[in-house]
Amino acid sequence: MSGHSIQVEVIYALPDKQEAISLRLPPASSLHAALQASGLLEKYPEIDPENGKFGIFSKLAKADTLLRDRDRVEIYRPLIADPKQIRQQRAAAGKGLRKGVADGG
Repeated sequence: MSGHSIQVEVIYALPDKQEAISLRLPPASSLHAALQASGLLEKYPEIDPENGKFGIFSKLAKADTLLRDRDRVEIYRPLIADPKQIRQQRAAAGKGLRKGVADGG
């Protein structure tokens, strides 16, 4: 393997499929360079290269992070609902059910 390029993979998981783009980049390329080279920013305009969340092997990373050979860059989609809100709604619904059972008997 020559030292003139690094091999990286850019992953974007969608609800129904996963995009995986393999790239060869110059050494010391940034995560942002991999995003640009992948073509995914054009294909999926919802990806925000400035404010989006990205990672390397499941660890959050910034756009200026330098990549190493065989890194896997991951593009994270924004959460549709806040997990904290969902838990609160479930808890409230559960209390209502218990209360209804207690009142009814």
